[in-house]
Amino acid sequence: MRPGHRFIGGLDQPDAGEVEVLGVDTVRSSDTRRAGIRNQSIGFVFQAFNLLDHLTVLGNVTLPASFARNAAGAESRGREALRRVGLSDLASRSPGELSGGQKQRVAIARALFNAPTLLLCDEPTGNLDSETGKEVIDFFRELNARDGVSLLIVTHERRVSSVAKRVIAMRDGMLVETSDEALAAAYGGGPS
Repeated sequence: MRPGHRFIGGLDQPDAGEVEVLGVDTVRSSDTRRAGIRNQSIGFVFQAFNLLDHLTVLGNVTLPASFARNAAGAESRGREALRRVGLSDLASRSPGELSGGQKQRVAIARALFNAPTLLLCDEPTGNLDSETGKEVIDFFRELNARDGVSLLIVTHERRVSSVAKRVIAMRDGMLVETSDEALAAAYGGGPS
C-alpha cells in the first residue's frame, strides 16, 4: 500500500499537515475513530491481493466482519459481494485454486463487503492480463456510476487513468498538470 493510501486510509499519520477524509480530520481523530472510518466507509484493493490461503474465498471476503461490532448477516453480505464480482460459484474454494483475475475480484469483493463510499486501490490491474484488467476497469466504472462509490486509484497504467474522471499525475514526487502532455511525461511516453 502506497504512503498516500496509508494516510488517506488512516493507517499512518503524517509528520505535518492535515488529512480530511469523508469529512473527518484523520490527523486529529483517535485511533478508534480512524479504525471505524476504515471499517465502515473505506475499502482497500491491493495489487498483491492480500488473500489468506487458510480461509475460503467467502472467508476472505467476510474477513472485515471480524473487526466490526456488528457482524450480523456477514455470510449473506459476503455472498452478495461475490455475486457482484461474478464469483458466486467459487465461495468454498481456497485462494490457491484461483487465477490472478479471480483473486483480484475476490479482493474487490472483500473491499465492497461493508458497502464503502471510498475505494483505495493500489495498482489494481498491475498483476492482471489486459483482458482481465479491462474487466476490472469496467467494473470500477460501473461501481462509480451506479453506486456512487468514489475510487482513488494509484497506477502506472495509462489504460486505467484514461477512463478516470479526474487524473492527478506525479513526477519526481511532485504533482503535475493533468494535460495530455503532462500525463504522457508522467507515464514515460508520448500521447496514446
